[in-house]
Amino acid sequence: MPLADDLDQLNSSIRELQVKWDMYFSGVDKLPPVQAQARVEKLIRQYAFSEIPNSTERFRYQTLTARFNTFNELWQKRLRAREEGKAFGVHGLKADAVPPAAAPGSPGAARPGGEYRVGDLNRDDGAVRALYEQFVEARQRTGEGSPAYDSFRELIGRQTAKILDGKGEGAVQFRLDTKDGRVALKAKVVK
Repeated sequence: MPLADDLDQLNSSIRELQVKWDMYFSGVDKLPPVQAQARVEKLIRQYAFSEIPNSTERFRYQTLTARFNTFNELWQKRLRAREEGKAFGVHGLKADAVPPAAAPGSPGAARPGGEYRVGDLNRDDGAVRALYEQFVEARQRTGEGSPAYDSFRELIGRQTAKILDGKGEGAVQFRLDTKDGRVALKAKVVK
């Protein structure tokens, strides 16, 4: 196959690989596209030590190689962050994330292990904000996007009301859970 055709194939393979990595990081695919990446690397290595006499083709090859290397570096960083989030989970709160107004054991207080009690959304806004900050930080480690604070607060309010409906007094204890490289909220009723 002539070099020009190989460069066209390399260009389309890099685009396809980018889509596959995006699908993996978004959770659509369960496994990273290792085989597709190996095919692209093989095509790049095929011309790595060859002299390319045509300056246009040489420039295009170097541009495509640089583009692939940039994407590969990004994918490896995201993969490493995802694995670290999965391996280490979400640890307790940072000291500055504990809401100062909440007394230990009261609704709105952060508990050991990064657990938050929410009884009344307005009264426990500090706990909701601290939970949100921890949620965003955990999702960044796994390479996931994060919702806006207002959307998150509204979700916590709906979940609290739904869980406490018919249960009388009490609060809902929220904590973060990382499973299969994805961050999720877990909730339970506490007295």
